[in-house]
Amino acid sequence: MSSNLVESLVGAIVLLVAGWFLLFAYERTDMANIDGYTLNARFDRIDGLDVGSDVRVAGIKVGTVVSSVLDTKSYQALVSFSIKSGIELPLDTAAAISSESLLGGSYLTLLPGGEDDMLIDGDIIEETQDAIDLLGLIGKFTSSDN
Repeated sequence: MSSNLVESLVGAIVLLVAGWFLLFAYERTDMANIDGYTLNARFDRIDGLDVGSDVRVAGIKVGTVVSSVLDTKSYQALVSFSIKSGIELPLDTAAAISSESLLGGSYLTLLPGGEDDMLIDGDIIEETQDAIDLLGLIGKFTSSDN
């Protein structure tokens, strides 16, 4: 009977440590809600860009990808992302999907323009650049007849 009690206590301690670790990881990875505003962009392909991916300006994280859905009318990917409050982006800002490395992982990079008017909550960024298909490019390069 006492061995069951010890096993139960050890199990409870393991569950508490696992819960603490998950809470710690959640807070440290900036997956918590970001106070700010939401913007949208349309892309033909978003390979590797997932919910939770970074949104960066000049290489600095300023937000997080919130959702990505397929627009069934245009067959484009509609990506919604949050931007931290206090960061204002010009109306002619462009969005591009960039790769972190050759092994994968993508993030959304924003290229601010020069307009005086700023984007507001819910706006759509019109100028976008899709993800580059690295494997397709390598395949074209290796199979070219030169």
